[in-house]
Amino acid sequence: CAGIANVSNAFAGVGTFAIQLAKHLGATVATTASSANFELVKALGADVMIDYKKQDFETMLHGYDVVLHSQDSKTLEKSLRVLKPGGTLVSISGPPDPAFAEEIGVPWYVKPIMHVLSFGARRKAKRLNVTFSFLFMRANGEQLSEITALIDQGMIRPVVERVFPFESTQEALDFVEKGRTKGKAVVNVR
Repeated sequence: CAGIANVSNAFAGVGTFAIQLAKHLGATVATTASSANFELVKALGADVMIDYKKQDFETMLHGYDVVLHSQDSKTLEKSLRVLKPGGTLVSISGPPDPAFAEEIGVPWYVKPIMHVLSFGARRKAKRLNVTFSFLFMRANGEQLSEITALIDQGMIRPVVERVFPFESTQEALDFVEKGRTKGKAVVNVR
């Protein structure tokens, strides 16, 4: 079984889905959350829970195959160190790397900028014999269909903290901006 560490906000939509998808794929999942939220994270499938308010995940996690990263550069560096040699850090918060530039077909003059932006992260990863990869999430019909099927089968459950009527869209945005939501805020357009 592969080990996957979710070093992100476990209660943002990405974190709640990442935990469940990793478990569905048979991985051992470690995640960061506050101890007040351990019960929910465990219900989503987390095997190892690190209280980010009291514990340093870097001292507790070692030898992971994959880390999903969505935080700052300091957390990125620590995340690289919990990987086993040959492991991969997938960052959804940057910095964008040359492979991403190639994937989206940026103009030739933008490629060096992305190379420079990610140079430090890629260099640190190389020194540790791990890989750094930037992932820009975007809608993909085929993937969304697969996720929908998993939701319909009850294999994955979306975590929705609050539903707002369309007229309260600004209130929904304010709610999300405050941070610390447990799942997603949904705006009902009907």
